Formats: sequence, structure tokens, C-alpha cells
Amino acid sequence: MDALLPIGTVVVLKESTKRIMIYGRLQREIDGERVWDYIGCLFPEGNINPDHSFLFDNVQIESVFFVGCQDEEEMRFQQYLQDTAKQLDK
Repeated sequence: MDALLPIGTVVVLKESTKRIMIYGRLQREIDGERVWDYIGCLFPEGNINPDHSFLFDNVQIESVFFVGCQDEEEMRFQQYLQDTAKQLDK
């Protein structure tokens, strides 16, 4: 798995024009087993309610408008995410 984009990253998904801000990574569906790369909310509106949250994967991203925070804590968490993703693939 490639590194996931950091929290706060703003993207546009394929076949869409509305921007989405990532606020979570490796998210499991509430009523399912599937784990998605990201959960996001509308940008600039923010997290309005659960009906306006979007689960999506890296392959669905058309373009990146802004990359979120990339400090030392984020770099350590990236390693944790990669280890977790490997466990999910088993």
C-alpha cells in the first residue's frame, strides 16, 4: 500500500466537481466489512451530518487541491496505517 494522504487533504473525486476534505483513513463501513481508504466531508462546508460523509479509495481521486499536515507525528502514523492495512489484507 502506498502512503495515504494526510488528514485535511482536499481532493476532487472522479466524475465530480465538488471538493472533499479527508477527515479519516482506513474506515470500515457501518453495516459492512469493507474498509475504505478514506472518509471525507464536503469542502468548505465541513462535516454537516453522516448523510454528507463520503467513503472512497485512492483510485477514485481525480485531483488533489491541498495536502494536509505532514509533521513527525503524521509520518509515524503513516507507518501505523501501513501496518494496519497489511493486517487487513490477510
